[in-house]
Amino acid sequence: MSALEVRRIGLGSDETDYEEMWALQRELHAARVADRRSDVVLFLEHSPVFTAGKRTEGWERPRDGSKVVDIDRGGNITFHGPGQLVGYPIVKLPPHVLVVDYVRRVEEAMIRTVADLGVTCGRVEGRSGVWVAADDRGPERKLGQIGIRVAGGVTMHGLALNACVDMDWFAKIVPCGIADAGVTSLSLELDRTVSTTEVADALEPHLRDLLAWEPYTASPDLAHAAPAATVSYGLSPHL
Repeated sequence: MSALEVRRIGLGSDETDYEEMWALQRELHAARVADRRSDVVLFLEHSPVFTAGKRTEGWERPRDGSKVVDIDRGGNITFHGPGQLVGYPIVKLPPHVLVVDYVRRVEEAMIRTVADLGVTCGRVEGRSGVWVAADDRGPERKLGQIGIRVAGGVTMHGLALNACVDMDWFAKIVPCGIADAGVTSLSLELDRTVSTTEVADALEPHLRDLLAWEPYTASPDLAHAAPAATVSYGLSPHL
């Protein structure tokens, strides 16, 4: 198969409907499982939508009647919408790459991207995704999230990085099942507007590098982060 294809479907004003993109994911996933196409990553922004993974509890959901799409990825509930870069890697995992290894590679691509843009971030023990450490701005806060599914040895769903998303959306839910930390964006952390296109430009080379499946050196975890053993994001507790 040829090199990884990165397809930009909708960024900026070209928001995409979540359920249409989910259908496209399933189509591409089936073709990749059957080896009818090569690996592909979709970069896009969604129209506002809440999506609930298989571990979502009732108390995490919005109480104002907002629409929630229940989907087949792991993890809890989250928000996707304008100002958030979403990436859906649909890639076949080689035999030596386990699901946990894949998740760590996606996290690493996000961490390197955020660092390139000027924000210090990392992993938090017991919590998936990309985090900014507690400081005078507030407690630990989540900047990027991961929710995946692997079927037939091929991945789908993926990652989201908050560029300039309206944080008020996250106040409607308990994002990713976490009630003891915050959510943030690159724009808030850098005190300037960061577009999804800018984030996509920074993320693409790191995804290409890490999804080439070569050995890599992982970034360090955030220092002095409190563990959260009850949060599993649909993965095994040690992820």
